[in-house]
Amino acid sequence: MHTDLWNYCLHLYARPGIEHACLELQNRGMDVCLLLCAAWLQTRGVNCDEGRLTQLQDCARPWQRDVIQPLRHLRMQWREAAAHDETLATLRMQVKTLELEAERTLLLRLESLTRQWLPGQRAQTCDWLRELARLAGQPDCDTLQALRAAINHA
Repeated sequence: MHTDLWNYCLHLYARPGIEHACLELQNRGMDVCLLLCAAWLQTRGVNCDEGRLTQLQDCARPWQRDVIQPLRHLRMQWREAAAHDETLATLRMQVKTLELEAERTLLLRLESLTRQWLPGQRAQTCDWLRELARLAGQPDCDTLQALRAAINHA
């Protein structure tokens, strides 16, 4: 098991079906960095509660809103035009690199926030993914269940 969040995410994201599930959940408005952090916390056996969920959201929300989403929007906006303009395609790839670095930075911030959260003493921890989906106003959909299944088999 990878003990740091970034390497855990790289390992998990490389598994079959994870990228597709994450992109679909992202298109539904979910924060994939938060979901991957939740998977990491679940794997580590860390108990979740409303306070911790709020801390995660408070850490992620401004960075997503002010840094990651504007980069993603710009990259997506340039998709079609970049297919016909080599210079724009190069710039688009640079924006994509910045977007990935911004996501990595958020994951490092989330890891720093949660590093002291030790595995729980309860016999059963809550389902981090379901709780984050609930707080985001999203149903526990098939895609989220597929992501959960892939995590459990990682």
